[in-house]
Amino acid sequence: MSIVKSASAYYKPLGKAGLGKVSTQSGALKEQPYGFNTRFEDEPGTNPEELLGAAHASCFAMALSFALADAGFEHGELSVEASVSLDKDGDGFSVTQSALVLDAVVDGIEPAQFAEIADGAKQNCPISKVLNAEITLSYTLNKG
Repeated sequence: MSIVKSASAYYKPLGKAGLGKVSTQSGALKEQPYGFNTRFEDEPGTNPEELLGAAHASCFAMALSFALADAGFEHGELSVEASVSLDKDGDGFSVTQSALVLDAVVDGIEPAQFAEIADGAKQNCPISKVLNAEITLSYTLNKG
């Protein structure tokens, strides 16, 4: 059984002059503006890389949370930032990296065990699996 979630995008007119709106099924985003100016300049609005970063950070945080709980850890907190790199690739662009930065507090875990569980979550979160880009993880494990 598949879980299907959807989003929609609208863009008009074509090219650099175009402006778009992106919405999600849940309503978390509703006609959020995006375009050349929000992607390649600093105008307010969103862009695909920012949305991909949000998806990757939240997916990884959830995957790690569940992996830690499965390993018997009940108390802690995770804060994740994903920085998605968009690089020139011939005549176009490619997403080349998603750099995950994790700040974690997990009561009672040893650093080696944490590193193993975090790496497994990085490799196995569904968004990591779909990305054809380098995925890096750096973290800080704080004492609880």
